[in-house]
Amino acid sequence: MRNLLPLPPHYAPQKVGEIWRVDYAERELEAEAWANRYRLQPVSEDRFRIALLAIDVQNTFCIPGFELFVGGRSGQGAVEDNRRLCEFIYRNLDIITQIFPTLDTHQAAQIFHPVFFINDVGEHPTPYTQISVEDVERGVWRFNRALAATLGFDPEYVQEHLLHYTRSLASSGHYALTVWPYHAMLGSIGHALVPAFEEALFFHGIARQSQPDFQVKGNVVLTENYSAIEPEVKADKHGKPLGALNQALLDRLRTFDAVLVAGQAKSHCVAWTVQDLLDEYRERDPEQIRKIYLLVDCMSPVVAPGVIDYTEIADAAFERFAEAGMHLVRSTDPIEEWLLELH
Repeated sequence: MRNLLPLPPHYAPQKVGEIWRVDYAERELEAEAWANRYRLQPVSEDRFRIALLAIDVQNTFCIPGFELFVGGRSGQGAVEDNRRLCEFIYRNLDIITQIFPTLDTHQAAQIFHPVFFINDVGEHPTPYTQISVEDVERGVWRFNRALAATLGFDPEYVQEHLLHYTRSLASSGHYALTVWPYHAMLGSIGHALVPAFEEALFFHGIARQSQPDFQVKGNVVLTENYSAIEPEVKADKHGKPLGALNQALLDRLRTFDAVLVAGQAKSHCVAWTVQDLLDEYRERDPEQIRKIYLLVDCMSPVVAPGVIDYTEIADAAFERFAEAGMHLVRSTDPIEEWLLELH
């Protein structure tokens, strides 16, 4: 069994839940020296190629006090998850081929943010409000027509779309339309990667000469995009596409011998990304399913104390993934114990 690499001196586990500036110039020099010291080969030399799909490791979800911090039931879930994720990357620099970070990317006026809706007295829904088909039919919540001019939509079209949208979610078994706090706002500090993860990503890229492959999602106004693969609702009532299948990502992941998945939140963006991978591979490439490894100790479900707790829903989804042939693994276990091909 190979020896795990040590954690580099710059890594500060106590800072994983904090915001700070990564010193790229210093990390570059250290990463090159680290590669020489431990004889790390460029990823072009990898015979067994491993991808790490890191879902939404962004400040908005992962730093306490930010808009949608994923605390899980422990209250510190995402911080604990990212500490393990960073340490997993550093200890396995020599065998991780490429990292695929996703970036949830939003603006204020989107179908899941408060300002998009209005009621009879001019109020917007509070965060975590769930909007049902009946709510739209009865006019409890309507499209905020004042947004139409800058969004470039006809107000009547959007109102009709809301009915189509909520009906589509209900019939497909997806979560009900949820109004979330403003989060992952394009250009904001919340949109950025968690600094500790960003630093590990950069260090890996220099040490192994591997460019990360960033995946932007969630920037289509009229649909949600929990998954990195495709939108929650794929088309409007007229069949016009709302976003597109991320075929490029699917094609890239097929080129790897193993795909590891981590990130936030287990109940939402991770779960729906994995579900879409499963659906895609079941239909077109069943042998790919066994190549998926879910780092269950590097993700947490959405828990809003006293409001909603998705823990059991997330656990049930992951049990289904395991039954389908994917692997539930822990980052703290030696990777050779669950990736036998590395022996």
